Amino acid sequence: MQHFVEPRIRTLVADHLGVRPEELTAEVSLVDDLAADSLDMIELAIAVEDALGISIPERTIERVRSFGDLVEIIAHGLALRREAEFLAQAPVLLARARLIPRETRRHRALERSVWLTPYAVELLLEDAVAAGSGSRLEILLDADCSASDIARVADRFTRLRERGCAVEVQRAAAASGSAHPDAA
Repeated sequence: MQHFVEPRIRTLVADHLGVRPEELTAEVSLVDDLAADSLDMIELAIAVEDALGISIPERTIERVRSFGDLVEIIAHGLALRREAEFLAQAPVLLARARLIPRETRRHRALERSVWLTPYAVELLLEDAVAAGSGSRLEILLDADCSASDIARVADRFTRLRERGCAVEVQRAAAASGSAHPDAA
């Protein structure tokens, strides 16, 4: 994403700070090399927010040192906005979540029934990370959810696999006499 947005950011920064676009390399320090003060940085953040429709918290802009840092933060903000827009279009699903820690003798499984809002997903992710490597998160969706719903929910939890937590997302068994068209 950075490659697509970088030219636009380069133009915005160059115009705002009164420098040539060629001067803006990833390593150039906005404060030290281009003499941008804290007010310049806040005004730059506001210009970027207006131009790209994202929000950059003041504490985040205070950490920006180089042009590369700024591009990375903006690309991250755009990715978050895109994800929020996607989630806003997707239906919120009801699920039963069960988190089983690796050491079940000391810790009991955590079970919840939740609407899978972005907030609930973040809570489940945090709980699973806290349970540690070797834990298992089982998510059971309603019997009438689609295969794409299952894939979408599984995708929200992929980063847990990188942390050694097994994730299983499946559809609840259909009530007798009714089969879902996506059932395999």
